[in-house]
Amino acid sequence: MERKPHALVTGASSGIGAAVATRLLRDGWRVTGVSRRPAPFDHPAFDHLSLDLSDVDTIAGAVAALEPTALVHAAGLLKVGPLGALNHDDGAAMWRLHVDVAERLANALAPRLPEGGRIVLIGSRTASGAAGRGQYAATKAALVALARSWAMELAPKGITVNVVAPAATETPMLKDPTRADVAPKLPPIGRFIRPEEVAGAVAFLLSAEAAAITGQQLVICGGSSL
Repeated sequence: MERKPHALVTGASSGIGAAVATRLLRDGWRVTGVSRRPAPFDHPAFDHLSLDLSDVDTIAGAVAALEPTALVHAAGLLKVGPLGALNHDDGAAMWRLHVDVAERLANALAPRLPEGGRIVLIGSRTASGAAGRGQYAATKAALVALARSWAMELAPKGITVNVVAPAATETPMLKDPTRADVAPKLPPIGRFIRPEEVAGAVAFLLSAEAAAITGQQLVICGGSSL
């Protein structure tokens, strides 16, 4: 009997991470969801790994026994602030969660990914720059550099590495009152991106049909980049 593909998905308790887990479970994947809070899934193919990703020194040990087919790093944090009033602790926290965690997970799991394995990092359209979100944008831009570099290294094994970069998406992050001074811009399509749309793009990049796509950033912006 053929084994189900297995994805490790961070940030699985809400937002894009939860949407990705839902889509993959629907598609027949086994999913290990990583989050601090319990994930909202009651599914025989879902396992919850309770882990505080900000405690980066625990990550390698926590995933040491796992041998997934794919890694999806969707956990995210947004703190805003203009130049001249930047909070350096906020910047460090975003770098730790977005970049350092991605490095540590990929470093631990990539050697165990099978041929045809997948890594997808959730980036942001703001990686090209956004007023009031410079620190956040910098961390998301770093993910593109990581993905392109790792894609070069892993291509001989048939492992792809890509970034899915949405514009403002309907998640709890969008409604965070701390970003009141830097309100999200409505895309030209007249609505925000839906988590399910991001999950659909992730599912495609994890599929066999996407085997020739690697080192790329797929922007889902509803026309915001036009």
